[in-house]
Amino acid sequence: MSAALSSRKAAAALRTAARVSAESLLVLLMAAVALWVVGRMWSVVWPLIVGLFLTTLTWPPTRILRRHGWPPALAAAVVTVSFLLAVAGIFALIAVPVASQSGELADGVVAGIQRLREWAAGPPLNIGDDQITGAFDTAIARVQDSIGSMVSAVAAGVGTVFSGVVTAVLALFLMFFFLKDGPRFLPWLTRQLPGRLAVDVPIVAARSWHTLGAFVRSQAFVGLLDAVFIGLGLWILDVPLVLPLAVLTFVSAFVPIIGALFAGLVAVLIALVSNGVTDALIVLAIIVVVQQLEGNVFQPMIQSRGLGLHAAVVLLAVALGGSLAGIVGSLLAVPVAALIAVFWNYLREQLVEPQEEPEPDESPVPAPVPS
Repeated sequence: MSAALSSRKAAAALRTAARVSAESLLVLLMAAVALWVVGRMWSVVWPLIVGLFLTTLTWPPTRILRRHGWPPALAAAVVTVSFLLAVAGIFALIAVPVASQSGELADGVVAGIQRLREWAAGPPLNIGDDQITGAFDTAIARVQDSIGSMVSAVAAGVGTVFSGVVTAVLALFLMFFFLKDGPRFLPWLTRQLPGRLAVDVPIVAARSWHTLGAFVRSQAFVGLLDAVFIGLGLWILDVPLVLPLAVLTFVSAFVPIIGALFAGLVAVLIALVSNGVTDALIVLAIIVVVQQLEGNVFQPMIQSRGLGLHAAVVLLAVALGGSLAGIVGSLLAVPVAALIAVFWNYLREQLVEPQEEPEPDESPVPAPVPS
């Protein structure tokens, strides 16, 4: 016999689905409003995010100094100044060797261009000097026609650089204050919130802080792997400026997509002008292999282990963040996903009903019979 469809159960299921859909739409609407507010306040939110990232990186030495009796302001000031000196030293480590060999590199660039022209003139391309000159003249004409757009692009670039400098300065000041007054934040937050929020919000904030620290440490470890493998390949090929290139690779690992492209382009260019086309192609192959291993193997595995996220979730988060907000979205995708996971795990802990312990058996235990 076929069972008849219960209209009462079907109506109840529809009402439940409608209620869940309405509640989900309300949650999505509130999330959209929150994102809109964050977008309107982005000039303040972005330095705050950068300051938090820098604080997670510099908090361990600050904590050590404070445990040894240093005043909070002095410990924060020493660590901030040391961080600035370290950043300046990294730039000097990159810039000084490049500047000292700039003449040799310039000659190598000219020689490399000449070799490329000779290679293009031979088979199978057979491109003559007249064709190269014509293409060059055409390129110059196009540049002259688009000079107005180039000026506006340069102006936009200058504005972007100025905005980046302002963001860096604000982030450094925020880092100093976070290092100095950070441990007092959670007690202050507990006193400001009413009722249950005074317990829940500080716990979620503390877990989120640990998650951000794990993200920064994992990103630094991934950058170190890139620097070691690419630097080893450059050293084997006897490419000059190995140490500056390795440092540049490590630093650029904190900037997704663009950082890797920039560091790889610099390494390939230096290999081209110093060692020739063959070694440049080998360096390009090494960089592509290392970057693919980093993006598809190392980074998902390390970050999934440190952040409690599956490797597939890390890959999908980076892809979604990049499609929604470009480079900044790729940078923030993984920590945002990790923070959502922190909030969800805590919410699930609070919603799970504790298991009832079985009542003890109150029946009297018979006394042992004496033998």
